[in-house]
Amino acid sequence: MPPPSGSTQSPWRACVLAGVPGSPAPRAMEAANLSVAATGIAFLLGPEACSSSPSTGGVLRSIPGGAALLGRESPFSLFTTLVVTLLVLLIAATFLWNLLVLVTILRVRAFHRVPHNLVASTAVSDVLVAALVMPLSLVNELSAGRRWRLGRNLCQVWISFDVLCCTASIWNVAAIALDRYLTIKRHLQYTLRTRRRASVLMITLTWALSALIALAPLLFGWGEAYDARLQRCQVSQEPSYAVFSTCGAFYLPLGVVLFVYWKIYKAAKFRFSRRRRAVLPLPATGQVKEAPHQAEMVFTVRRPTVAFQMSGESWREQKEKRAAVMVGILIGVFVLCWIPFFLSELISPLCACSLPPIWKSVFLWLGYSNSFFNPLIYTAFNKNYNNAFKNLFTKQR
Repeated sequence: MPPPSGSTQSPWRACVLAGVPGSPAPRAMEAANLSVAATGIAFLLGPEACSSSPSTGGVLRSIPGGAALLGRESPFSLFTTLVVTLLVLLIAATFLWNLLVLVTILRVRAFHRVPHNLVASTAVSDVLVAALVMPLSLVNELSAGRRWRLGRNLCQVWISFDVLCCTASIWNVAAIALDRYLTIKRHLQYTLRTRRRASVLMITLTWALSALIALAPLLFGWGEAYDARLQRCQVSQEPSYAVFSTCGAFYLPLGVVLFVYWKIYKAAKFRFSRRRRAVLPLPATGQVKEAPHQAEMVFTVRRPTVAFQMSGESWREQKEKRAAVMVGILIGVFVLCWIPFFLSELISPLCACSLPPIWKSVFLWLGYSNSFFNPLIYTAFNKNYNNAFKNLFTKQR
């Protein structure tokens, strides 16, 4: 049916003319033919076809079905290229560094014990973040309008692994801090056998709780990760799930690590304040005579002071101090990396408000970067790892 006549321009005609430079003057045969073809498409699709924004170099940017008409996406800017390069390097470094820690723990028999099994559990979760979560997140960031174009099933798998691995990484940090606290505070009761059992229990609870939080939306219908209308893939925005997931994945372990480190600080301060040096003064002058009627041999010592300390106690205290510093830095970096993301994740569903997409991306990748810092921190404060790394590369050569 032809468009209605009259002075008012039809929406179909307006849609075509909006995309053809120089219309309605018949400048070229190609423009006229293209206008006729686009008019036919507009009649079939209706006025809503005009919702597709025209590109700078063509008539229509796209039409349903993926066909493009004389339009192409603008190339990435220099800043975008730089950011993408940095994110790719972050993904590669996170994967390789945590993989190196895992290989070292598996190959060195001295690391087949506590607390290295907790470190290995953390490295496993961080390797999975780098291998399964961060690449798909980067793909989602690079898509136009941050739209998810990989389907509903892959979206659910990605979100589940995202929540699972990040939650496990966070709880593993809490487990390492708790192990350090028990080692310093109750070193007599916390024997090697007890420590091994406690570490296995902490690792099991860490992954079980992480799986429960990650799979709750799928098991109990607690919101939907994929929005087909908007082509969005994100963690369920159901307010009740937002409270449950953020508290279980971050705020509860945050409370644990802050309480534990406060106790570590108090215990370490108390132990270091008790350390005293024993001082044994000798007599002012000591004389030794060999015989009463012979030449005298006199040995004189002027107020010497002999100071000694138990070498085992000093070594243990230095080790505990280094461990306390390591746990403090690990907790500090963990809080700085994750607290912006989890604050926004908790507040946004409750107040029905939303942050600008750029800030969501910044907070998300700042949280991901914690998986890169974890192995750097707990290997920098352990000389055994540095020696093991050197031996590993030396043997490879």
